[in-house]
Amino acid sequence: MREGNRKALIAALAVTSGIMLLEFFGGLWTNSLALLSDSGHMLSDAGSLLLSLIAFRFAMRPPSARKSYGFHRFEILAAFINGAALFVVAGVILWEAAERLPDPPVVASGTMMGIAAIGLLANLVSAAILMRKGDVHGNLNLRSAYLHVIGDALGSVGAIAAGMLMQLFGWYMADPIISVLVALLILRSAWGVLTNSVHVLMEGTPQGIERNDIVNALAAIDGVEDVHDVHCWTITSGMNAFSCHLLIREDADGQFVLQQAIEIMSGRFGIDHATIQVETPKIRHMELHD
Repeated sequence: MREGNRKALIAALAVTSGIMLLEFFGGLWTNSLALLSDSGHMLSDAGSLLLSLIAFRFAMRPPSARKSYGFHRFEILAAFINGAALFVVAGVILWEAAERLPDPPVVASGTMMGIAAIGLLANLVSAAILMRKGDVHGNLNLRSAYLHVIGDALGSVGAIAAGMLMQLFGWYMADPIISVLVALLILRSAWGVLTNSVHVLMEGTPQGIERNDIVNALAAIDGVEDVHDVHCWTITSGMNAFSCHLLIREDADGQFVLQQAIEIMSGRFGIDHATIQVETPKIRHMELHD
């Protein structure tokens, strides 16, 4: 799956970079802020795809004495940086739109629509590549790239809509207004990427897993009297980790309990990296804070 993600990113990067240049020079030629804003979004996407590729490369490095998990977290850091960059791009677009709203310039709407249509087609191709070859649902890095591409497609639709309004009614106000809508779409995507990446970096419980469900499942094992010091977190997309202490009865078989717990974590919750400490009432350790 990791190799499929890498190939999908390379193909999407090639398509995105080509159309980004087309829209940028097309926007300068037609004097269209909608095209320039969309090319700015695609520039951030190209940077996002490139950073994701670098992150995949780093993630393949083996663990070391100083980095016991290896470089897997680099993917999450890349997603965070991409999300932050999108806020900057959206801010620039909103600033330029605010300056154009009082006196919208004349735009070559026909050429603008043609270029935007090419951009839309390219974005749909990139989205299809990422969907077919990559894991856009399970990998945060790839999902952020996919959402950016979809946002670009919507931006191209907006540029076409603005071009039609200007072509039919001469309403050049549509160009900066559509640009504001594109900026809002960028902010929406950026917020989702930022919140998800921060959640992972803050060692938050993985999406789709409830801490209480884990505690109840482990507590139901025969011989277990208490489950405490429970921690569940994400190392990187698709790689979750778990640790806990299981207090068992004196007469319970600790190895049997441990095997049951490992199977529950793997089979029911999909967590193979589980560190479980089995202890009896005789064990005394410092108070642990969850």
